[in-house]
Order: sequence, then C-alpha cells, then structure tokens
Amino acid sequence: MEKFYGTGVALVTPFKDEGAVDYKALEAIVEYQIDNGIDYLVVLGTTAESVTLTKEEKQQVIKTVSLVNAGRLPLVVGVGGNNTLALVEELKHTDFLDYDAILSVSPAYSKPTQEGIYQHFRALSVASPLPIVLYNVPSRTGSNMLPETTLRLANDFDNIIGIKEACADTVQLDTILKNKPADFHLISGDDFTALATVLAGGSGVISVLGQGLPNQFSKMIALALKGDSEPAYEFHQSLLNGMHLIFEEGNPAGIKTIFEVLGFMKANVRLPLVSASPDLKSRIADFMKAFQQVMV
Repeated sequence: MEKFYGTGVALVTPFKDEGAVDYKALEAIVEYQIDNGIDYLVVLGTTAESVTLTKEEKQQVIKTVSLVNAGRLPLVVGVGGNNTLALVEELKHTDFLDYDAILSVSPAYSKPTQEGIYQHFRALSVASPLPIVLYNVPSRTGSNMLPETTLRLANDFDNIIGIKEACADTVQLDTILKNKPADFHLISGDDFTALATVLAGGSGVISVLGQGLPNQFSKMIALALKGDSEPAYEFHQSLLNGMHLIFEEGNPAGIKTIFEVLGFMKANVRLPLVSASPDLKSRIADFMKAFQQVMV
C-alpha cells in the first residue's frame, strides 16, 4: 500500500497536571504533524502509553485524531498485547472508521516460540477488518520475531502488509529485504537506524523524534527514499543528539519534554513511568534552542 511510504510518527498521549488526557494538546500536535511534512500518523502505539489508558480514553483518542485529521493523512491504530483472544475481540468490536491499518506489537513478556508468534498473528489476521503492520521490538517484548516468521506471515496472509522492525540487527533487516514479497513494507522502528534502513531498501520509518521535529525528519526520509544519501546524512547528523536525548531516560519522557519546550503540552507521563529529570529537561531545551538556530 503506497500510503505507508515515508515518515510515520508514533503519537504521544498528552496528559494534564491532574492526569487526564489533554485532548486539546493532542489536536494541536496532530495539526503540527500535518503542517510539517509527516506522511502518516500512528495512534495508540506504545509511545502513546496506551497500556495506561482506559477503554473510554482510547476510543476518545481514536475519535479526536480522526476528527482533526479529517482524511488528510493515512491513520494507523495500535492494537497489541499478549492476550490473543482479547485482541481478536477488540478487532471485531472496535470502530476503526477513518483508519487505514492496524499496528500490532509481537506479544511481550510471554516469550512465545516462533510458532506461537505465527499463530498469534494468524488469529489477528483472520479477525482484522484492516490491513496489519507487524511490530517487532525485542528490547521491549523479550523475544525476537525472526525473519523466517516475518516472511512466513508476509507470504501467507494478504492483509499483513508490513513490519515495523526495531531489532537493531542489520543481518535480520537484510534478510527480510532480500526475501520479502515486493509489496510488503519493511518500516524502520528505530530512529537511529531509520536512514540506513531506508537507503538499504526500506519503505520509511515510524518515528518518535520525528513528531517533535517533523519537518527535518521527514525531509531526511524523503531524501533517502530518492537515494540522495549525502544531504540525508546531513539531516541525520543534526538530529542524532536529539535521538540520544529523548531515549536517555526512557520513552516517551524525552519526546514529551520536546513538546513541552515547543509549548504544546506539559511533559507529564503516567506511572509506572516518571517525567524526565530536571537535568535531562535542561539538556533537551539546550538542544532544541541550538537546533532551531542552525535550522533558521
């Protein structure tokens, strides 16, 4: 599907000081992405702290993004976890009007075998009313979806259209790229290796930093998709310190600090996460000030 080339961003969920979802801030953040070159939006991914949201909050986030977007960009919604039957029911009974695909992370904590991972996504594929993008992030789930499993799913199910791959293993990425169906997307799930992945043949990225610096990040990926590696690497070098900073104390504390610096929202998170330390907030503010001066 052509709509999933380029730069997607895994949107944060803003929270007010008392802990409620800040829907007005979310609306402004969505507009910021649309106005600055982002190609598609990912709602309720792990960066959205979706595991801390109630069912009602999730539905309101889905509705809010849909209404603000008003059909301007493709929309992806996160539906993932380690309870396969519960996810099947969620897919069957959730209103995904205006959404274009599901992003579903490989089951965390349970450490299923490769056959277990395959059967999990098989069940989701059968139940899903939308195309599915797989998500492999071994550092968080505790297990790695091997290329053989990814390729088996890609070949067996027409509605499994891609994978957000955050394995940080170039051999694994190359194996998928060399053996995948022509219309299957390999999407980088790692800001640090996004440029290299796209230059190697990937379709783009689902980024965290990209939502804070959408103009520059999307230009980097657009250049890479055209094979213009030299100017793309210049953008990469300018963004690199920001990548390090936003993940230093965990995601999404860092990217929420960038949005606080930009004036969109408070950098609040929900437990068990805590906000970035004063020292990190100060260094992120310094990075943003210097970055904006360079980009003028």
